[in-house]
Parts: sequence; C-alpha cells; structure tokens
Amino acid sequence: MSVKFGTSGLRGLVTAMTSELISRHVQAFIAACDTGGVLCVGRDLRPSSPRIAQDVINAARAMGVRVIDCGEVPTPALALAAQAAHGGAVMVTGSHIPADRNGLKFYVRSGEISKADEAAILSHLDAPHGAAHPGALELDTGANDRYIARFVAAFGPGALAGQRVGLYAHSAVGRDALARILTDLGAEVIELGRSETFIPVDTEAVDPEVRVQIADWVKTHGLHALVSTDGDSDRPLLADDTGRVIPGDILGQITAETLGTEVIATPISSNSGVTMKGFKDVQLTQIGSPYVIAAMENAQGRVVGYEANGGFLLGFEAQGPAGVLAPLVTRDCTLPILTVLYAGRKEGIAARVAQEPPVVTVADRLQDIEQSKSRPLLETWQNDPTARAAFLTPLGKQEHHMDLTDGLRMTMTDGDVIHVRPSGNAPELRLYIETKDPVSAEKLLTQALAQLNHAL
Repeated sequence: MSVKFGTSGLRGLVTAMTSELISRHVQAFIAACDTGGVLCVGRDLRPSSPRIAQDVINAARAMGVRVIDCGEVPTPALALAAQAAHGGAVMVTGSHIPADRNGLKFYVRSGEISKADEAAILSHLDAPHGAAHPGALELDTGANDRYIARFVAAFGPGALAGQRVGLYAHSAVGRDALARILTDLGAEVIELGRSETFIPVDTEAVDPEVRVQIADWVKTHGLHALVSTDGDSDRPLLADDTGRVIPGDILGQITAETLGTEVIATPISSNSGVTMKGFKDVQLTQIGSPYVIAAMENAQGRVVGYEANGGFLLGFEAQGPAGVLAPLVTRDCTLPILTVLYAGRKEGIAARVAQEPPVVTVADRLQDIEQSKSRPLLETWQNDPTARAAFLTPLGKQEHHMDLTDGLRMTMTDGDVIHVRPSGNAPELRLYIETKDPVSAEKLLTQALAQLNHAL
C-alpha cells in the first residue's frame, strides 16, 4: 500500500506521505469542505507524526486559515476542541496500523467527513490554492484537560471508588488522559506496558500474545479490570475481572442501554444480540464510521452509534451518574470504558457482560493482503455457490443465507456467521465470526482463518 484516500482519511507508507502530497490533500479539504476558516490539528505518538502535523499546519496557513495546534491528543479530544472552536480538524494518525505507515483524519464543522465530502475533496486535488496572507497560528494546551473534565463532570469524583484498574499504556496518545480520568473518578490505576516505541494495537483483533499478557496482568495485580486504547485513542479495549477481553460491540450494547438509548446505528459486523435487547430501532450499516454517522443523522430520538472495534458515537444529550454529557458524534473510547466499569462496579464486569444475549463475536485478520488479491477471491465466492461450498465444507458448515452489505457475510444453517471483508484502510483481509459460545467461536475463527489463508 502506498497512499490511499477515503472517508477513513488519508493513509499510507510514511515514505510516500510527502509534504507535497499532504499539502494537496489538506488544501483540497479546506477548499471543498466547511471548516469555518478554522482548523484544529492534533497528532498521535508515531515518530513521523510531528513532521506530518507541521506539513498540515503549513498547508492550512498557506490557505489563510486560522490554525489551532492542539499537540498530542486523543482523536475524540481533538474533535471536542474543534466543536468548541466551531471549526474543522485534521488528526495525524495511522490508528492501529504499524509505525511505518501514518495517516490523516479529516473533520468538518459538523464532524467526520462524509462520502460526499470525500468526493468533493478528490475533485479539488488539482485546483490552485493559496492566500495573500498566511493564517494565524495558535497553540491550544488545554484540549486534553477539557476532554478529561467532560467525563469527570458526568460521572462524578467517586464513581469508580474501590476499583483497581490496570492501564495498558503502550504507545496510545490518550494513555495519560485516561489515567487521569480514572484516578479523578476514584479508581486505583496500575500502569502497565508503557512504551516509548510505537506499538500498533488493534482493539478489534487483539493479538493472542497480548490477550495472554492481559490475563496475566489481571491475575498478578488482582485487577477488577484492565483498559487500553488503540494508537489515537478513539477505540477502547477493556478486559474483565477474569482477564477476558470484552468485544467492542458488547461494550457498545451495554453503554447504549445504560444511557437510555432508543435508536442504535451499528455496522452489520456487530454482535446481532443487540437486536434482542428491546431497543426501539437497530439500523445495520456498512462498516465504517461514515456509514454509522449517516444512519444516525437520519434517525429520530435518543440515537447512538458504535462499531465492532468499540468506538462509540453519542448523538444526544445523555445523563451520566453525576452530570450531563453533550453529544459527540465521533468515535470515542472513554465513554464505553467508563460506562461499563461503572455498570460492573458492584457484581463485577464479567457478571454484567453475562447478562447480555448469548451471542459471541470474534474477529481476526490476515495482514499484508492487498485488495488486488482479496477482492477477486470474494467476487468468485459471491458469484459461485460451488466455490463458496468448497470453502465452507472443510469447516463442517453449510450456507443458509448470503449478505453483501459489506464484503461477504454468510449465515450457516446452524445459525453461525462467517463474514469476510477487505479492510478499507489497510492491506488486510478481515474475518468476523459469530456463534453461540466462546469456545466454538474461537475454534471456528482459527479454522476459518486457516482455510481463508489456504484459499488465498
């Protein structure tokens, strides 16, 4: 993968993300989209992020735009800062992908860019840009503090009193902010695994060795829970008191219910148990926050969105244990972490998760698989029932229904689900499994991943 642009932003190899390429995309974004003449800029902790952030700042100022440099901040904290400034934003991050890659996430005044914004930006890439006078440059050192205050005010200083919480800090840009939030809410925080070298953490497909390490930390330190995030801290990771990592869509279900949500927008890859919980409406979308946001915009009432990676989007003014949470329609890791910790403070998080419908989802991926290789395989399976059967038969499965909303989602005659989809922003082929219990889910995931690798 060199560089690719879409509604997930601009992503690619650092060596290919030249100042000229960054300038073209940032200036096309400013020319095509509503930023109100203001651009907040933030970055994660990758070695390449300071240089790329400076390229973004230079390009925006050359357009006469007022630039607010927010420094190293979680993506949702940057979105909150942009919302307060009535401006747009660019976050320099590659999220969960390795450090040899990086990217830009774009925000208009109303939030993340849409598919229409994407098309508009692409149409302006070759247009001449520039202004007679450079835009002003300001430094905002309080974006993290305001993000922290948002949650402390909503949950209250004693909300997590008595909780012993591990924080897998690694190289997440939000690690210190999350530690402060937990501490201010009364929890005892044990920091673990801090790294000054960037570590890619995918909260949707946690590496097996990381799962083992997390379980060991929970046991060794007597933790009630362990929390973490991905690189730009918009996706949560939470392990319960037994050391088991809770899938992000389960965090979303619990958070939505706790907040009194009426309508949920979530990708088709999310745990289908949400449809059994009695919400007024559950809208299943294509995978990706732009599709979730579009569904939220078309919904009425108390609406939220979440993804299988755990990123939670709040679409209404919600009541926390101690105060109000204003809407923030961008992926956020902190709200689901705090809500589930709070919901499980008495009986334990594992006991709270056990109250959810008996549907288990797990996910993994094959890395370094370009779409030029994965898409022809999926197209063959989509069009040829015999080819699909050849993939499923060694797994002991027979297809009942096929869904092409996003990738290839196959429901089996026994109710199990096998969903294969090329990643939209990384050279990966994603695999999602849904079954009725954890043991069969992990077994089918392992077998299907091997079969998928063999097919490729």
